[in-house]
Amino acid sequence: MNSKLKNSDTDFLFKAILSLENEEECYRFFEDLCTSPELKAMSQRLVVAKMLTEKKVYSEIVKETGASTATISRVKRALFDNDTYGYTLVLDKIAKEKNK
Repeated sequence: MNSKLKNSDTDFLFKAILSLENEEECYRFFEDLCTSPELKAMSQRLVVAKMLTEKKVYSEIVKETGASTATISRVKRALFDNDTYGYTLVLDKIAKEKNK
């Protein structure tokens, strides 16, 4: 992977996240790691990505999530015009887990 974020500090963060075993542990860690607005912003972006994959229109996404059109556009670019496919990777995994 050729990520502009790749460094030992980010590797350490991701190892910490991957060590978490359930939602309770995630809540405990992320409440310490992030401010409430930071966590809400990340959660909102993921919901926006899900809604975009469901072909929802901007006005519907704004109404349901409160996200700005700028945020929706940024997520849309990352979702469809980016070569990392991070949102797609996660949303596909969640869908597969839901269908089990």
